[in-house]
Amino acid sequence: MPAEGPRGAKLNSRWLTIVGIGEDGVAGLGDEAKRLIAEAEFVFGGTRHLALVASLAKGEARAWPIPFDVEMRDVLALAGKKVCVLASGDPFFHGVGVTLARKVPSQETRVIPAPSAFSLAAARLGWALQDIETISLHGRSLDLIRPLLHQGNRILALTSNGDAPAAIAGLLTELDFGASRLTILEAMGGPNERLRSARADAFDLEKINPLNVLAIEVDSTSEARILPLSSGLADHLFEHDGQITKREIRAITLSALAPRRGELLWDIGAGSGSVGIEWMLARPSMRAIAVEADPTRAARIRRNASHCGVPGLVVVEGSAPKALAKLDTPDAIFIGGGGSDTGVLGAAIKALRVGGRLVANAVTLEMEALLLARHAALGGDLTRIALSRVSPVGSMQAWRPAMPVTQWSWVKP
Repeated sequence: MPAEGPRGAKLNSRWLTIVGIGEDGVAGLGDEAKRLIAEAEFVFGGTRHLALVASLAKGEARAWPIPFDVEMRDVLALAGKKVCVLASGDPFFHGVGVTLARKVPSQETRVIPAPSAFSLAAARLGWALQDIETISLHGRSLDLIRPLLHQGNRILALTSNGDAPAAIAGLLTELDFGASRLTILEAMGGPNERLRSARADAFDLEKINPLNVLAIEVDSTSEARILPLSSGLADHLFEHDGQITKREIRAITLSALAPRRGELLWDIGAGSGSVGIEWMLARPSMRAIAVEADPTRAARIRRNASHCGVPGLVVVEGSAPKALAKLDTPDAIFIGGGGSDTGVLGAAIKALRVGGRLVANAVTLEMEALLLARHAALGGDLTRIALSRVSPVGSMQAWRPAMPVTQWSWVKP
């Protein structure tokens, strides 16, 4: 029996073909890809892609709308027809294939990929793909590259346009990575392919093809802003007014929150945003919402998120528990140490999904009393965290204790 389409209509099996195409156009396609393009009743793609297959395609050519429709309404409306979608390189590596896969079952599609831009770049440079970092900055913030900037690292970055390499060179120079070597690989696979290199702090390359991949060989000074891979980043990496979960406490807190791929954290009373930021730094798939009532601090959180390479951190300005009402259901919740409002803790417990984790820190007696009561009623773990730091006492040194923190961690049954 034929499969059913999005609206229940019976479909021809595998009505949708997705073909990866390079800058060499038809010349780089295999016989199967050529046949499927020629047989298609409708061919979708960018204007450039459609021009590359114009000599081959017999069906109606349809350029992608501007702005791009991520719902793929025009494609889905033709379900059951012979439809071909053209994609750059590998359709499932930061490509349109990923978007279509969310809408069309795999049993209704054929996919013929071409080498991705990253594969072509690695081949040109002789770099082992498994040993380097790859990132798409196409239509995304350049700040996403910041966590990858470690001495000796090699990075391949897919950019949006010809202006991006110079902007990235400027960012690297600003962060004291000016000695890094940048190589621009332009229009790979086509007649206009070109490869050029420059240091970040001496970048003077012009007339860069909009279709480019930027290769970065990271070189830093001792002053470079490097974001370590460990939890508990140094406090000076965050702009703050003193309202920050300190480095050691933050490392223990993140351990208790136990981040897992793709999860969402609520950071309630976020202060500087440090906990939510480090949560997101654990993996690119991590998400976080920082809830902060103070507008000045909320603005500071946004700056910290960008400067730490996680510009996707969502900042909600407002007071809890009211500000929590319409947020997506969290997998984990963190509540900072200065609160005393039982409404916030109760709302957080109610909102948390079953199996989710809640971690609350207390530095005041009032907040500690709330956590002791919740522990008595609900269980979980209570931890007392006491730290001391060396500081001068006259001409000598002595231990000076920081305010102790009581931490309650709990998993919702």
